[in-house]
Formats: sequence, C-alpha cells, structure tokens
Amino acid sequence: MSGHGAPETGAVAGASGLKVVVLASRWHATVMDGLLAGAERALADSGVDDVTVIRVAGAYELPVAASRVANSGVDAMVALGVVIRGGTPHFEYVCGAATDGLTQVSVSTGIPIGFGVLTCDNDEQALDRAGLPGSKEDKGYEAAQAALATAVALADYPRR
Repeated sequence: MSGHGAPETGAVAGASGLKVVVLASRWHATVMDGLLAGAERALADSGVDDVTVIRVAGAYELPVAASRVANSGVDAMVALGVVIRGGTPHFEYVCGAATDGLTQVSVSTGIPIGFGVLTCDNDEQALDRAGLPGSKEDKGYEAAQAALATAVALADYPRR
C-alpha cells in the first residue's frame, strides 16, 4: 500500500454550496461503515451540508445508481464499495464493471465521482484502508475530497 505522494487531507475551499450524493454498497459492513464515516467527515470538513446517502447492494450496482442520480442536479458523487478477491474470476468482473461503469457515467455526464471502491486481496488490506481506528489510510475521506476538489475546479465549465 502506498500513500506516498497523496495530497493532504482537509477542507476543500469553495465546496460549501455543493450538492453531493454518496453511493455506498452494503457488502463488508465494518469496512463500509469506516468508508462512509470518512466520506461524511470530509464533506462536513468542507462545509457541505446538502448530502444524500444512497445504499446499494454491492459494488456492481454503483454504476447504475450513479447513472440515475447524475441527472438530479447533483454537483458531485462519491462511490464507496469493497471487493475482496476470492478464488474465482468474480473479483475481476465486479472490479472491472464498477470501475468502467463509474468512469463512463462521470465522463458522459461531466459529474465528478470520487472513486472509493476498495479492490483488495484480503480483509486486512480493506481494513487498512477503511479509516477505522488502526487503519493506515482513510479512502472514504480521500474519495469525497477528490470529488469535491474536482467539482470546485470545474465549476466554471458547463456540463454536457
């Protein structure tokens, strides 16, 4: 795991009036609780109070939720999920579908989506990234911060 080169965490200037939707899967509840708490903390740190959380079944369902939400007047989205490698190719299919789908929604709509989908080999890696006590990283916080920073940077440019 490399946090080397990561930007500092903290408030995103100019984000306070944004409307944000957090899309969060339900698989791996302990890790998801940490990711969601981190995202909510990042939004609060930046003064964002127009936040809606939508829970979906798993990471595979995040793109369809993002596609539906994209036309609702939202300024940014945060996608949170956890996929842990098992003994079948299922991991690759789910990770690829989630990544490609979220990218497609973001590029086609011009809505920034903070990517907080953990793709880990084991539970320990996921817990290390979950923003829980003892975790080495807080990917939920980072994903929300990325979505806000991108929305602020693109605020003067029209959407498609």
